[in-house]
Amino acid sequence: MNVANRAFTAEYTDAMSFALAEIALPIRVRPENPMTDDEFMSFCAANEPLRFERDANGEIIVMSPTGTEGGSVELDVAGELRDWARQDGRGKVLGPNSGCKLADGSIRAADAAWVSWPRWNSIDAAERKRCARVCPEFIIEVRSESDRLPPLEAKMNLWIDNGVELAWLVDPQEKAVTIYRPGQEPECLVEPTSVQGNGPVAGFELIMERIWG
Repeated sequence: MNVANRAFTAEYTDAMSFALAEIALPIRVRPENPMTDDEFMSFCAANEPLRFERDANGEIIVMSPTGTEGGSVELDVAGELRDWARQDGRGKVLGPNSGCKLADGSIRAADAAWVSWPRWNSIDAAERKRCARVCPEFIIEVRSESDRLPPLEAKMNLWIDNGVELAWLVDPQEKAVTIYRPGQEPECLVEPTSVQGNGPVAGFELIMERIWG
């Protein structure tokens, strides 16, 4: 990153720090000059433990760190998917810090995501170290205490619009799981005992007692 870019990142880091002291998260910030992918990654690293995504229009979405309980649920969900994927052998699991550059130009990260080996292996090794251009076939988002539903629902639809084949929104507060599929209305399961995967993750089962408990 050159001197001008470092100054650019520092400027927004200082401005962000001031804003975060005054405004409840999540918030959206539109830089005067859109960040490149490298600038965005440097900006994220400079502002840990906050979590960031970038919208298709260049806006930076600033999210608060997940609380202790919410982080535990995210870990449980991702762990269940990872354990299944290792036994299944057809793909790889990505965690909440694995940013994916989608077809619309946005950079998003799901709490847990599954990508098939053919799709993963098509990514250049150097690009995997950045926000790779890849859309997982399956993703799971977990609603935290600070998450409002409308932005989360919009994000679920964004995943589907960009090529995700199956998406689950897990809501521990309501003990509900909403299933998103292309071309279909979302299906809400209230207090399910388990949720069955199909399509790209046929055979995966999320036992909800392990998640709610």
